[in-house]
Amino acid sequence: MKDLMNYLDNSYSAFHAVKNLEEKLVNKGFKKLEENEKWNLEENNSYYVIRNTSSIIAFKVPEIKGTLGFNIVASHSDSPSYKIKPNATMKDLRNDYAKLNTETYGGPITYTWLDRPLGIAGRVFVENEKSLTEELVNLDDTIIIPSVAIHLNRSGEFNPNPQVDMLPLIGDADTTFEDMLEKKLQDKQIISTDLFLYNKEKAMLLGANKEYLASSRIDDLECAYISMDALINTEAKNVTICAVFNNEEVGSRSANGAASTFLKDTTERISKALNKDILEMLANSFIISSDNAHALHPNHPEKADPTNMVYMNKGIVVKHQAGLNYTTDALSEAIFKKICKLANVPYQDYTNRSDQRGGGTLGAISQTQLSIPSVDIGLAQLAMHSTYETCGVKDIDYMMKALSKFYTVKLKFINNNIEIC
Repeated sequence: MKDLMNYLDNSYSAFHAVKNLEEKLVNKGFKKLEENEKWNLEENNSYYVIRNTSSIIAFKVPEIKGTLGFNIVASHSDSPSYKIKPNATMKDLRNDYAKLNTETYGGPITYTWLDRPLGIAGRVFVENEKSLTEELVNLDDTIIIPSVAIHLNRSGEFNPNPQVDMLPLIGDADTTFEDMLEKKLQDKQIISTDLFLYNKEKAMLLGANKEYLASSRIDDLECAYISMDALINTEAKNVTICAVFNNEEVGSRSANGAASTFLKDTTERISKALNKDILEMLANSFIISSDNAHALHPNHPEKADPTNMVYMNKGIVVKHQAGLNYTTDALSEAIFKKICKLANVPYQDYTNRSDQRGGGTLGAISQTQLSIPSVDIGLAQLAMHSTYETCGVKDIDYMMKALSKFYTVKLKFINNNIEIC
């Protein structure tokens, strides 16, 4: 639990989230591969590859004999936030303040970002004489987005305009964002940035029995951490893969998102290096899309489906949606629930209310690149897309056990039957 909380606290951006996962892999003996180099893979070895600093795929190669497939778990590294625009310093002649020009990334619960201690983190590219160098940064400064006092807004209504209401205060009129960056990077010549706001509040345990975990970025760093930890600590019978993609919160439309060829390219290169037929391997493969789900809200139970309500600390959530925003069907549901039973882990079923549009996730997007059976799962949580979310402590162990079991089995699809061995 302590390691997960440290990971949540120190993964300020998608770039840092992947860097922290990479450090875990290196410490466990995983070897880094480069996409612009030839891959030479050996059986009973572990590898990883990173694309665009913010997406990572780690995998283990088992003994290379007989039929092999891919056991894949996918999650994402990004969370809703506010991205800093170029030429970000804003000054108004009417007052003595300097603000930061931002735009919305994903779908945050806007009001949860007000009156919080906020940091700035991400990456910058520094220009050298003959090269460009990427650096991850986390500025030392703490800033805030102040709300309007109730005395000045007696109605209490708040319909935020992102170009007006969600701009952080960074200092008095003499302050510039360029000075803040220069203070951190000294005399380096910054040529471009991908910088985001993040909540500086630390993860903590809540509840009378410490049964809840509250933190920023639980969606979806909780699943990313658990799936990578499960991969590291299990022995593989199949080629086992943990994929953590960036840009899920904005539709995965990037060269390293779930809609990209990153996972497809990786599986093809693995099969080629192992001298295996990619189509035969895919025919014995399975993907778990691991992204969190909405727990029943204690004050608004009417928001939940009347017969498919899920709760924190009651088990892994299997997500269903008739329009295939979630990829779960009877085949993939049966496989995953059987794995849960083998791991002695409870599970729950989730659907949205039929009169309410729900969110999608990366499972369906991944299937556009890899046509293999897929199930959408997650852990029940409250306040999804808030800057401070809540999940169940017991569920963390449930997910670890289920994914660990999945990574150690081999699936064989024979006619209409599935062997799990």
